[in-house]
Amino acid sequence: MTTEPRRLRNYINGEFRDAADGRTIDVINPATGEVYATSPLSGQADVDAAMEAAAAAFPAWRDATPAERQRVLLKIADAFEERAEELIAVESENTGKPLELVRTEEIPPMVDQIRFFAGAARMLEGRSAGEYMEGLTSIVRREPVGVCAQVAPWNYPMMMAVWKFAPALAAGNTVVLKPSDTTPASTALFAEIIGAIVPKGVFNVICGDRDTGRAMVEHPTPAMASITGSVRAGMQVAESAAKDLKRVHLELGGKAPVVVFEDTDIPKAVEDIAVAGYFNAGQDCTAATRVLVQESIHDEFVAALAAAAAETKTGAPDEDVLYGPLNNANQLAQVTGFIERLPAHAKVEAGGHRVGDKGYFYAPTVVSGLKQDDEIIQNEVFGPVITVQSFTDEAQALEYANGVEYALASSVWTKDHGRAMRMSKALDFGCVWINTHIPLVAEMPHGGFKKSGYGKDLSAYGFDDYTRIKHVMTSLDA
Repeated sequence: MTTEPRRLRNYINGEFRDAADGRTIDVINPATGEVYATSPLSGQADVDAAMEAAAAAFPAWRDATPAERQRVLLKIADAFEERAEELIAVESENTGKPLELVRTEEIPPMVDQIRFFAGAARMLEGRSAGEYMEGLTSIVRREPVGVCAQVAPWNYPMMMAVWKFAPALAAGNTVVLKPSDTTPASTALFAEIIGAIVPKGVFNVICGDRDTGRAMVEHPTPAMASITGSVRAGMQVAESAAKDLKRVHLELGGKAPVVVFEDTDIPKAVEDIAVAGYFNAGQDCTAATRVLVQESIHDEFVAALAAAAAETKTGAPDEDVLYGPLNNANQLAQVTGFIERLPAHAKVEAGGHRVGDKGYFYAPTVVSGLKQDDEIIQNEVFGPVITVQSFTDEAQALEYANGVEYALASSVWTKDHGRAMRMSKALDFGCVWINTHIPLVAEMPHGGFKKSGYGKDLSAYGFDDYTRIKHVMTSLDA
């Protein structure tokens, strides 16, 4: 018996709608390779409607008190907890992720992050009011920027959507959010949950492809465009937004160096790095996929890492595995291509192949013998592939670590406190972990430099990105 694909719809001005022209996209479960849903392929008319709704809702939402906005966000967090099992099931089908991983590693931080931003809504900061010129009092107002056009990626569809809508709504903005065309299902469920809580027009969801996202960014209504995605997509957004000077918030690719010194506890480092490299099938811009090992322990470390890879499991969402499939057929082809194009001096120590013929699974892979200018070192693979390079000393480690165009995250593994501090100062990345890799907390900022983009997610800094500053000066003689 064949099951009809689920029908997803846009959510605009408090109503679920099909695309105005009726076009749809097939949505594929990456664990099976089969179509499980259809979603709207939204065009200009849909973007216009969503922007009009968000603009109309903005004045009232802007003028709501911080306490009122906080209460709404807390209700959203509570609703996410109450409907957690629905969210888990949908996201697993959406992405192929293990059910237990979504349950333990995504739902709790998502709820916590919404609650954090609910609190941030009431912690607006500015310089003290005062007389900085005789006879005149100055005050600083922190205001929402307006309508925000937001585009979420396919690697963490739910969590990245939270990182976007939660600070935006907390600050008093209204939102038009577009999920990736390959992972729209959980965002559609978000619309159902959030739509029952917020005033109509405050939160809108439109589904579609790159052209839909481009129309959102090019639309004259949004004051800000926020995207998590590839460097190419980020550059296109920045170029488009520049035409009418929109604010831009970009969280793009990464190529995190993992610098392992000879005094490291090798078994612990290998265990932690393998998890941080293969978590979410390596589809994480902070993943520990570019390992630099001091030459004196290189061979021992590589052997241990290859053994850890061999023990790491990938498989169906209901199995006891660390990670599921790659997100889509194109991503499988990209990862496969990197391995097929390896130079002769590279050596595949583990993995290096597809797993099964159903879905988009790829084996945990370790590649050694690489040089700094190799393609696989310089470019983001975004798959379960860990590369290993050897370095001689601290200076060479820094040269290799900083010698890429990305600058999002990094880690240093050493027992030498002074070395850890020197490295954390010199590493040109938005985050430096010491003797760990990949933990994030709502209170601390996440964001990079160089081609990893600009702007911060999470933390008070992420909240500030969704506000603007106004100086008000009044005469004391009036």
